[in-house]
Amino acid sequence: MGLISLGLIILYSKNLGVNTDGKILLKTLHAYLGYVFVINLIVRIIYFFSNDSYSNWKAIFSFGKKDITTLKLFIKALKERNMPNYLGHNPIAKLMISLLFLLLIIQAISGLVLAGTDLYLPPFGHEIAKWVTGEDPNKLAALQPGSKENLDMNAYNEMRIFRKPFITVHIYAFYSLLIAILLHIVAVILSEIKEKSGLISSMITGNKFFSKKPIDYDNDE
Repeated sequence: MGLISLGLIILYSKNLGVNTDGKILLKTLHAYLGYVFVINLIVRIIYFFSNDSYSNWKAIFSFGKKDITTLKLFIKALKERNMPNYLGHNPIAKLMISLLFLLLIIQAISGLVLAGTDLYLPPFGHEIAKWVTGEDPNKLAALQPGSKENLDMNAYNEMRIFRKPFITVHIYAFYSLLIAILLHIVAVILSEIKEKSGLISSMITGNKFFSKKPIDYDNDE
């Protein structure tokens, strides 16, 4: 919520009357929260490679012919109001998680680039700072975020052209992520109501309850 709130304030800073210093402060806070977000994302990606069969990357990011057939059968079952149970993620949930992580990765990469172009923060900030100062060591040492002093204006304008598509991607991915999160929450609530399997509590406890055998149940586990 912190990243979302700060991002919206930054996006509409002119309408809100935020001055340059205030915008730099907001971007700095946004960037540092972004680092926390990136660390969490990296940890979650590493967890995909754990031995837990239902949260392993192979169990979620699978798009073969068998998965397409399973998805079609699942959609058909939904239309017939005969929703099947899954110990892991159902086929639609797998698609949603794939979309969410794609958007999160896009946000992380584009955000890190923008932190470098706006505030000269790591991991790309030092190289960008060298770029916009024409690699002049004196200008580099005196460079400040938000200030146009100590800049090589030709290099700075080149950098602004370079960063523009990252801004566009960051904004569109942001709104797409908000929509995807909302759809995900709605889908989880509806699944909980229809399945009555303890889906929401299972996110904490890892336990689900079924009235019929889950499709992905494996006796060998």
